[in-house]
Amino acid sequence: MKKNVVKNLIFVGIIIVYIVFCFMQTPLTKAVVMNGETAVGSMWSLLPPIIAIGLALITKEVYSSLFIGIVSGAVIACVSLGTGFEGFMQYVVKDGLIANISDSYNVGILIFLVVLGAIVVLMNKAGGSRAYGEWAAKHIKSRVGASLSTFFLGVLIFVDDYFNCLTVGSVMRPVTDKHQISRSKLAYLIDATAAPVCIIAPISSWAAAVSGTVQDVNGIQLFISTIPYNLYALLTLIMVIFIAVSNMDYGPMRTHEINAINGDLFTTRNSVYAEDDKPSSFKGKVIDLILPVVVLICLSVLGMLYTGGLFGGENIIDAFANCDASYGLSLGSIAALIVIIVYYLIRGVLKFNECMDSLVGGFKQMVPAIFILVFAWTLKTMTNTLGAAEFVKGLVENATAVQILLPLILFVVAAGLSFATGTSWGTFGILIPIVTGVFSSQLTNAAQNGIPEMVIICISACLAGAVCGDHCSPISDTTIMASTGAQCDHVNHVSTQLPYAMTVAGVSALGYLLAGFVQNVFVVLGISIILMFATLFVIRLIVGSDSAVKAVAVSADTKAADERKAVKPEKNVTANTEPKKASSNAKSSKKSNNTKGKNKKANSKNK
Repeated sequence: MKKNVVKNLIFVGIIIVYIVFCFMQTPLTKAVVMNGETAVGSMWSLLPPIIAIGLALITKEVYSSLFIGIVSGAVIACVSLGTGFEGFMQYVVKDGLIANISDSYNVGILIFLVVLGAIVVLMNKAGGSRAYGEWAAKHIKSRVGASLSTFFLGVLIFVDDYFNCLTVGSVMRPVTDKHQISRSKLAYLIDATAAPVCIIAPISSWAAAVSGTVQDVNGIQLFISTIPYNLYALLTLIMVIFIAVSNMDYGPMRTHEINAINGDLFTTRNSVYAEDDKPSSFKGKVIDLILPVVVLICLSVLGMLYTGGLFGGENIIDAFANCDASYGLSLGSIAALIVIIVYYLIRGVLKFNECMDSLVGGFKQMVPAIFILVFAWTLKTMTNTLGAAEFVKGLVENATAVQILLPLILFVVAAGLSFATGTSWGTFGILIPIVTGVFSSQLTNAAQNGIPEMVIICISACLAGAVCGDHCSPISDTTIMASTGAQCDHVNHVSTQLPYAMTVAGVSALGYLLAGFVQNVFVVLGISIILMFATLFVIRLIVGSDSAVKAVAVSADTKAADERKAVKPEKNVTANTEPKKASSNAKSSKKSNNTKGKNKKANSKNK
C-alpha cells in the first residue's frame, strides 16, 4: 500500500514539475500556434501522452488511462485555440474517435485483427493447436527450446510486425504454456522479434516505409546501409537469445516467471476466452495448424505484393516499397479464412455452424485490442493536433550544431518521440527528412561518391530510436499486438518488458556516442556487442547464477521429462523383473520427494 502511495506521489510530482516547465516556456493560451495549416506546438504537446503512459503504468488499467490522456489533450487544444466546449467535443469525438475508426488504413488493420482472431479460434476448435501442443511436447523438451523456437519463428516471419505478433503468438502459445513460460515472457519474445526484425529486413513493410521517407537517394540502398548500425535492433536479438539460453530474468519478469513455473501463467488477470479456445474436435492433427498458418502467410504476402503492383509489372522490391500493408493484409487474411474454412469442412473436423460461430469468437477475442488501438490512434491524433511533430523537429534542428553528438541526440529524441506518440513510422517519417535536409549538400553527389557514413549513422540512430520507443510504449500498435498475440494483460507486458528494453537502449546510446567519434561500422558494432554481453553478465552476477528462476526451471524441465517417460507404452516384463521394478520405483519416489523438498526450500528462500 505504501509503495503505491509513493508511486502516485512521484507521478503527480513529475506532472506538476512538467506543467511548471510548460508555463515557463509558453502560456497555455499559446500552447499551439497555427502557421497556415500547420500546428506548431510546445512542451504542452507532449503532456497528454505523458499523462496516459504514467497512469497506465501506475493504475495497471490502460483504457481509462488512454482516455484521460485524450481528454487532457482536447482541453489543451480548446483553451489554446479558443474553440470552447464545442471544439473540445469535436477534438475528442469527431476528429478523434470517429476519424480514426473511419480511416481506411485503420479499418484494414482492424479487419486483419478480427479475421486473424477467427482463424485462431478455428484452429483451436479444430484441434490443431491441441495436436501441435502434443507434438511440441515430444520434440521441444525444455523451456530453453520453447523460448528459442518462439524466437526463430519470429525471425522467419519478417514481412510485417502486425502479422508477426499475431501469428507467432497463436502458434507458440500451446508450446510455451506446456513448458510453463509466463504470458508476459511470451509477449516479450514476440515483441522483441517483431519490429526489431522487420527494421533490419530489406524485404518488409518497414523497409518500404523507410525508403519512402527519403528523396534524391536510392531508398532501399540507404536502408540496407543502415542495418549494421541499427544497434537497438541487433542488440535486442542478442539479448533475447542470451536470456532464453541462460534462463536469466530480472525485474518484474522474474516474478512472472516464478509464478508461471508454479502454475500461474498470468500473475494478475487471465484475458483468455476459455469457451472459445476449447477444442470441439479431437480429430485434429498437426497439419490442421501448420497448413492454415502457411496459407495465411503466403496469401498475406501475396496480398501485399498485389497492392504494390506486382501483377502490374513491378518487381518484388518495388512492389514491397509501394504496397499498402493494411489493404494487402486484409485481402490476404480474408482469402486465407475462406480457404481454411473449406479445408476444415473437407477434413470433417468442423461443421459449418461451428465455423460460423468461430467468426464471432474471433471478434470477441480481439475486442480488447481494438479498444486499445482506437484509443491509441486517437491519442496520436491529439498530439498531432497540438503540434508535437513541429516541436520535436525544431529541437532536432537546433541540435545539429553539435554534429559529433548528433547520432546520440537523434537516438534519444527518436526514442522519446516514439514512446510518447506510440508510432515508430511517424517518428522516422518526421526525423529522417530533417537528417537528409541537414546533410543535403553532402547528398548531392551521393550517386557518384556514395552516401556519407555520418548520414547512414544518423538515419540508423533515427530508426533504432523509433523502434526503441515503440518497443517501450504502452500505446504502440506493435506492443498492443504483442499483448494480443500472447493473450497477455497489456500493462503486465509493458511493465515486464521495460527493464529489458531500457538495458538495450542504454548500451545502444553508448554505441551511438562512440559512432559520432569513430565512424567505422566494425568498431562501433563490435564494441557495442561486447558492451551488451558485459552488461548481461553483470546483471547475471547481480541476480545470481543460482537464481530461483533457473532452479525451478530445471525442476520443471525434469518434471516434463518424467511426464513424457510416463506416457510411453510399457514393455512386457517377466515375474523375475517385478521386484527390481518395484525397487526402482521406490528409489525414484524417494528421489522425487527429496527434489520436491529442495524446491520448497528454494522457493521459501526466494520469497
